[in-house]
Amino acid sequence: MVSKELVLESVKEHYGKTLKSSTDLTTQVCKIGSSSKDEYICNALSDVHPEVCAKYYGCGLCIPPAIVGASVLDLGSGSGRDCFAVSKLVGTGGSVVGVDMTKEQIEVAQSYVDYHTKKFGYTVPNVKFVEGYVENLIGAGLEPASFDVIISNCVVNLCPDKEAVLSEAYKILKPGGEMYFSDMYTDTLQSDAVKQDPLLWGEGFAGSLHWEQLHQMALEVGFLAPCLVSCSPIEIERDDFREKLGDAKYCSATYRIIKPSKPEKHCVESKTYGGILYKGTILHHKKSFLFDCDLSLCNGVKFNVPTSVIKLISSSRYSEEFECQSTEYADGKRCCSEWKLIKDPFDVLMKKAERGEALKSCKKVKGS
Repeated sequence: MVSKELVLESVKEHYGKTLKSSTDLTTQVCKIGSSSKDEYICNALSDVHPEVCAKYYGCGLCIPPAIVGASVLDLGSGSGRDCFAVSKLVGTGGSVVGVDMTKEQIEVAQSYVDYHTKKFGYTVPNVKFVEGYVENLIGAGLEPASFDVIISNCVVNLCPDKEAVLSEAYKILKPGGEMYFSDMYTDTLQSDAVKQDPLLWGEGFAGSLHWEQLHQMALEVGFLAPCLVSCSPIEIERDDFREKLGDAKYCSATYRIIKPSKPEKHCVESKTYGGILYKGTILHHKKSFLFDCDLSLCNGVKFNVPTSVIKLISSSRYSEEFECQSTEYADGKRCCSEWKLIKDPFDVLMKKAERGEALKSCKKVKGS
């Protein structure tokens, strides 16, 4: 594998100088998942300046519920699209910080701070941008245990030292805080040839983790088990990429990982059940709360769920939005017996296809 320093310089060159807008991408992965079913998120994104959107290269949408008044950090914030949208959603009581290693992207984002401050009717900005490496957030001047939420959009796969990214994220999150992020994943371990290809690094393939590696790294750092919120297949139609990548499959997936409110043993699959009830108190999510891609908790409905779910929620920033108990409700609705905490995103996509569900995919264009 090429050195970490060379990877970082290659990625900086790709996103800072080679790309001038999203139309310059040689693949379409960074355009997947740009839409949302949530009207309030769509409205916030529509208020972001067109030039900021044109220079944004994320692979998904990573804005979690319950961010009004929250302190939010965006890892690899680029031109600032997600930061500005979140700036509107957190309101004057919240704050947003974007960190990016690319000087050119930081300059674009900073040039539109005043525009969005006025657009949202604020008297002072609630967003700022910092040039730095996501592998060294403390070195970038961020305080430990100072953020409620971390978001990131197709950035971790561009980082050669992913353990450092997760470790730094854990440090700067408050107890109970959440890392909610979209990224690229693969179903195989990357070959040395792939890891040494600069273009495959810049386009996200070479740095894509096997999905099980994310679970292992997160648990080793101290996070609770990652929860798969959504996933979409990535179709590779570009001939030269397909030749280099072989039979490997790729997907875009959004995960949430929780820093427990107090030191906890790792969440594991549980055969015991307890009771949980969503109070419906989260703005824009009064009807239900999407815990993961297979479990939606409806307002006022008593659910009996594996105790691993209760442990995750009660250890998170969402704990006050739920009533949790260690025993099952006598009149509770039982969670599907096939539900699993640890999910293979490729298995999830295969089962969706078998059920005839439409899969929104990202296509890698043909070319040489």
